Amino acid sequence: MPRFAANLSMLFTEVDFPERFAMARAAGFEGVEYLFPYAYPKDLLRDLLNDNKLSQVLFNLPPGDWDAGERGIACLPDRVEEFQAGVDQAIDYAKALGCRRLNCLAGLKPDHVSDEIAWNTLANNVAWAAPRLAEEGITLCLEAINSRVDMPGFVLDTSGKVLALIEEVDADNVRLQYDLYHMQIMEGDLVRSMECLLPWIGHIQFADNPGRHEPGTGEINFSNVFAAIDAMGYDGWVSAEYRPTGATGDSLGWFSGKL
Repeated sequence: MPRFAANLSMLFTEVDFPERFAMARAAGFEGVEYLFPYAYPKDLLRDLLNDNKLSQVLFNLPPGDWDAGERGIACLPDRVEEFQAGVDQAIDYAKALGCRRLNCLAGLKPDHVSDEIAWNTLANNVAWAAPRLAEEGITLCLEAINSRVDMPGFVLDTSGKVLALIEEVDADNVRLQYDLYHMQIMEGDLVRSMECLLPWIGHIQFADNPGRHEPGTGEINFSNVFAAIDAMGYDGWVSAEYRPTGATGDSLGWFSGKL
């Protein structure tokens, strides 16, 4: 089976965030991710990781005002300084937590910003961030998020767009974050797509579709998908980023091989 990690922003939400680390470890996970660490002191998070013998596998760069609906600022031409400050903040946390992957949320394109300006801003920001992260041994991931259901207007909504950006930036440490849920909605043909994209994939996430719930609740054949991930030689983390339909513990049949 792949190396599975738990997304603590979505799993084990029956308890407060700091308590989720111990629950993840008790369930058998060795790695965790979550959307953002910035609301908590990095020393506290480091202790929670160490106390529970967990690896921090990923988190996102600061997204702007998440509660107000912002979903990343990397494409916004009037937020470049804020983006750069966020990269520095993320590096500070990543170094403290031993995290070697950061995800850049491209953001939603405002109506008053042209496609060209949004794309050029995103490319310039990624090109600025990549060497700074490389100095710390950190990979910068770019996630394609579906624009049909979850984030209409998201700039990077297909794997093809992410690959075009990777090619334009041309930095060795920029990779595709492949989310099975989002790509099932936008593209389908998951196994063949991952086989073709494997050289550029830096991280994988999953949820079933529709609903973004645990494996077995939708249309994706996860037994086949997980076996294919193993067979293609992917050796990175595969993170459970789904909303359990009930208690998290009751949603983990896929993790115990009971799909």
